[in-house]
Amino acid sequence: QLQLVESGGGLVQPGGSLRLSCVVSRFPSKNYAIGWFRQPAEKDRELVALISRSGSITNYADSVKGRFSISRGDAKNKNTIYLQMDNLKTEDTAAYYCNVIESITQPTPLEPWGQGTQVIVSS
Repeated sequence: QLQLVESGGGLVQPGGSLRLSCVVSRFPSKNYAIGWFRQPAEKDRELVALISRSGSITNYADSVKGRFSISRGDAKNKNTIYLQMDNLKTEDTAAYYCNVIESITQPTPLEPWGQGTQVIVSS
């Protein structure tokens, strides 16, 4: 079974930066995309960024556009998807998860969720 392992979260002050990593044990043989999601305490999980299989297409939620950047790892880290988060705000505080999604236009999560990584933005 495909496994997802997120890391890189932590406590950061407003305006700070973090880079999250998502290691995928294997990619599906069919077409797919990868999404980063977040779930603030007592709220629903939401999609914040996604990237196509090739890495050529990305998309972001309006709330993070211009501050977050999703990317795929290089050849040495080809199973890793990154989420660079800059100019963090208190409202970015949440548990962050990655998942394989059906496509860029259909961001339905396909796999069981991993443990996630907690991001806390606070002064």
